[in-house]
Amino acid sequence: MKNKRQLLITSLALFLSANTYANQNVISQSVEELRLTKLNTVDASLVNHKAMSQFAKQWQAVSNYAEAKQLLLKVGTKLWSEVKAQVQSNQRYDDRPLYWQRLAVKSQLKNNPLNFSKTELASLLEVFETVSRGYSDIDYRESADTQIFITGFDPFLLDRNIAQSNPSGLAALALDGKVIELNGKQAEINAVIVPVRYEDFDQGEIESLLAPIYLGGQVDLVSTVSMGREHFDLERFPGKRRSVTAPDNLNVLSGGTKEAPIISKLAGETLSGGEFVEFSLPVAAMKKAKGQYQVNDNLKVVTLEKGELQPKSLSELNGLTAVSGGGGGYLSNEISYRSIRLQNQLGTKVPTGHIHTPRIKTFDDATNKAIVNQIEAMLKQAIPVI
Repeated sequence: MKNKRQLLITSLALFLSANTYANQNVISQSVEELRLTKLNTVDASLVNHKAMSQFAKQWQAVSNYAEAKQLLLKVGTKLWSEVKAQVQSNQRYDDRPLYWQRLAVKSQLKNNPLNFSKTELASLLEVFETVSRGYSDIDYRESADTQIFITGFDPFLLDRNIAQSNPSGLAALALDGKVIELNGKQAEINAVIVPVRYEDFDQGEIESLLAPIYLGGQVDLVSTVSMGREHFDLERFPGKRRSVTAPDNLNVLSGGTKEAPIISKLAGETLSGGEFVEFSLPVAAMKKAKGQYQVNDNLKVVTLEKGELQPKSLSELNGLTAVSGGGGGYLSNEISYRSIRLQNQLGTKVPTGHIHTPRIKTFDDATNKAIVNQIEAMLKQAIPVI
């Protein structure tokens, strides 16, 4: 049975993210869902068609909103648990079935909305979206010495490669609920996977997710994770602005460029805070993690006034306008900025920062495992100092 803290986290996450679909035409298929027609030409097994047939029958039997909500809570929770179990048992070491099955269920709901209003359907979509990302499964069950929370991302840039995987999402699935140990000290990991959509960030998805984590008082380290460059980068100075021309998973552009970076929103208001923030991960310890890749303490940023810099302290960036933080000018950088900004606002001392993983160009089981294993090694190295 979930404890009070778990119920608080779940209720807050559901409540604060309830506006995600508020400004969308929820009946229309999204760009993400429309890609399902292309997926069958690549790997039809990424959608469990047997499970979809069963869901269609269950959905047709729904007679009211309460039944629909309970069904979607059950289906979303089962999807998260089953894909996670497949990864952790090495049955299928793949983050993509979670992403595509989620879209298939959402597409089914939109194709057959029954008699639900747009408001009701939006709420049901949000319920399913939330639980299928692991948001309702954040619960530290073990008696470990410390607790770690990480986030991964969905696959992205799928119009370039629809078969793309994301090692950060895979890491979340592989490590969620796992207890790791170094020198006799244990840490339990909880993890979720967040969307690659600007609108969700603007609506406060990250803040609503992380505020209960920080306020719960139990977590000892928070690390957001995304796919990045050639090696691992620990992003020391995230920047405030969006500056990439790459689209999100809805093919929405950031609106910013390198010449004119923009500030994102938070629940309708311009995001407040300094142009740069500084992470607090135990970088010296984490750099000791062994594996195939280097672990870099990345100091690089780009500013409008002085171009590329490698500051040794945050104060060196005073008065400068962010173009790119250490994590770039995309959502990888932004989730890091938002998490650190929130941590600072709430006055907590929980070490917080971002891990950029090596980039993969296609689905590669061996490479994915090497990346996830080294992420686990980094988190292990952090245990004695958090």
